[in-house]
Amino acid sequence: MKRLRRIRDLMTGRMDSALTEALLGQLEATKEGAWLAMAMIGGEVGRTGAHEQMRAIEHLGDEERARLVDELKTALVTPIDREDLFRLSRSIDDVLDSLRDFVRESHLYRVPDQIRFTPLLDQVIVGIDALENAVRDLASRPSVVVQDALEAKKAGGAIRRMYQYEISRIFSGELTADAMKQRELVRRLEIVGVSIGDAADAIADGAMKR
Repeated sequence: MKRLRRIRDLMTGRMDSALTEALLGQLEATKEGAWLAMAMIGGEVGRTGAHEQMRAIEHLGDEERARLVDELKTALVTPIDREDLFRLSRSIDDVLDSLRDFVRESHLYRVPDQIRFTPLLDQVIVGIDALENAVRDLASRPSVVVQDALEAKKAGGAIRRMYQYEISRIFSGELTADAMKQRELVRRLEIVGVSIGDAADAIADGAMKR
């Protein structure tokens, strides 16, 4: 019966939607994590509260990733290669994991003046938005997926450049304990930028093979 349902889904085009919906669920949780980090550094949410909320968000992201993996096991057709879908999902998971680490370490380190991380988190959200566009366009507008991926890649590159400027600023001053804590936090956001770039590469590679 399950195989018959899969064949029915293939004939009606629902297979693609099951996979893309799982990816979009992952990205939605990831963006929620980015907005939570933004609210935390802006003082709208306390560090302890953000740390607790991030656990729930990470759980949602893990559930969506598990749903994607389960769909891949029995899918008869996929919008892009299975390997590229798995790479994409893994990279999105890495983005959320690094945002979780950023919030957790902020909670632990109690670094003052975290508002300076706002531009980096702005670009994180830009990158996640671009990845969402790319996933949505896989089925409906595959010809523009590579352009969407390029926008995500640019955001990841912008985060890494900002990271370099932040490291230069930190190292140009006295290397206090707070300075080293700032270095660790900004490094977490740099890892987010790398993972956004990896996700962009995965979906662009998959789109180019179609």
